Amino acid sequence: MTQASDIPQRRPLARIGSFLAERRGLLRDYFSAISGAGGRLVFSLAYFIALANTLSISEFGMFATASAAGVMLSRILAFGFISALYRTATIRPNLIGTFSAGFLLLGVLSLPLLAAASFGVYLLFFADTVPLSVFAAIVFAEALLWRPVEVALIVNNGLGKFGRAALLAILATALRALGAVLFMFSAHHSVWIWSWFYIGANAASLLIAFGFFYPRQRLRLRIELYLRRLADSVYVAGAEVLFYLQMEFDKLLVLAIGGPHLAGIYAIIMRLVDLTAIPIRTFSMMLVQRMMRAPELLSRLAVKSGIEGGVFAVSTAALLTLGIVLHFFPNALGKNVAEAAPLVVLAICVPGLRNLVEYQAELLFARGQTLVRALNLGLLAALKALLLTYVLTTILDTPNLVLSLNVVFLLLYLASTLLTYSAMRKPAKPI
Repeated sequence: MTQASDIPQRRPLARIGSFLAERRGLLRDYFSAISGAGGRLVFSLAYFIALANTLSISEFGMFATASAAGVMLSRILAFGFISALYRTATIRPNLIGTFSAGFLLLGVLSLPLLAAASFGVYLLFFADTVPLSVFAAIVFAEALLWRPVEVALIVNNGLGKFGRAALLAILATALRALGAVLFMFSAHHSVWIWSWFYIGANAASLLIAFGFFYPRQRLRLRIELYLRRLADSVYVAGAEVLFYLQMEFDKLLVLAIGGPHLAGIYAIIMRLVDLTAIPIRTFSMMLVQRMMRAPELLSRLAVKSGIEGGVFAVSTAALLTLGIVLHFFPNALGKNVAEAAPLVVLAICVPGLRNLVEYQAELLFARGQTLVRALNLGLLAALKALLLTYVLTTILDTPNLVLSLNVVFLLLYLASTLLTYSAMRKPAKPI
C-alpha cells in the first residue's frame, strides 16, 4: 500500500515530468540547436589555435581586425533584406522562394555601395598597416562568401530546422579549421597567403550551404513585396552595421592607435571572449523566434532579470575556466597565445557584459522595433568610441588597459539597458 507520506514527494516529480513533457518539442529544438553551437565551438577553437600560432602576432592582429571590418561591412549586402527573409521563413515559409529572389536582386544592386564603404573603411583604419589586396580579399570572403552561408543558416533556423542548421554550422566551421591546418603545413605563412586559404574555405562552405541545405523553392520576383519591406530592411542593415561597429570598433581603434602587435594581443583576448558567445547566441536566436510570435514574453521583471543573470553567469564562468587553465598551462593554446594568457582573466566581466549588449539588441529586433534599434546601436557605437579612445590614449600599460575594459563594457551595458527597456515599454510592431 502507498504510504500517505510518499504522495507529497511524488507530486513535485510529477509536476517536473509534466512540465518537460509539455515542452518536449521545444527542448528537442534547443538541444538540436545547441549541438551545432557545441560543434562550432570545438572547431572554432581548433581554427583559432592553428591560425593564431601560424601567423605572427602582428599579422594575426591585421587579419582579425580586417575580418571584423568585413563582418561589419557584410551587413550592407542586399541592403539588410536578410531580415525580411528570416521573418518570412519564421512566419510565412511558402514565400521563401519569392524573398530569396529579392535577396539576390538586392544583393547585386548593393555591390557598389559595399565596395565604396569598404574602401572608405580601409582609408580610415587600415591604409598604414594592411595592404589593400589583403584587406579586399578578406572583405570579399566575409561579405560575398560567408554572409550567404549565414543566410542559409538563418533560413533553416527560421523554418525550425535546427538540426540541419546545426549540421551546416559545424561543417562550415570545420572547413575553416581545415583551411587553417592546411595553411599551418604550407611552405609560406604570410597573411596574404592565408587570405587565399580563407577564400577557399568560405567558398567551399557556400557551395555546400546552397547545394545541400537551402530549401528548394522556385525563385519568383515580386518587386511590390520588396518595396514594402525595403525601408525596414534598410533600418535593419543600418542597425547591423552599427551593431558590429559597436562590437568590433575596439579592434579597429587598437590597430589604428596601438599598432599591429598590440592589435594581435588584443585580438587573441577578444577571440577567446567571442568563443563564450557561441552558446549564448543559440539561446538568443530561439528566444527571438518565440518573441516574434508572442511579444509579451518578457513582460515580467523576474523573467528579464533571470535571463540576463543566466547569460552573465554562463559567460563569466566560461572565461574564468579558460583563464584558470591558461594560468596553470600557459602554452595549452600555443606559443603565440601564451603571450596573452596572463591577460585573459583580467577581462573577467567583459564576456558577460558584451553578450548582454548583443542579447538586448536582439530583443528590439524580435519586437519589430528596427528603427529604434538602429538609433540605440548608433548611440552605443559613439559611446564605445569615446570610452575606448580615452582608454587607449591614457593607459599605456597593457594589463591595466585590459583591466579597464571591464569598466568600459559595464558602462556600455548600463547604457544599453536604459535604451532597450525604455523602448520596450512601447507596443511591439506587428510582423
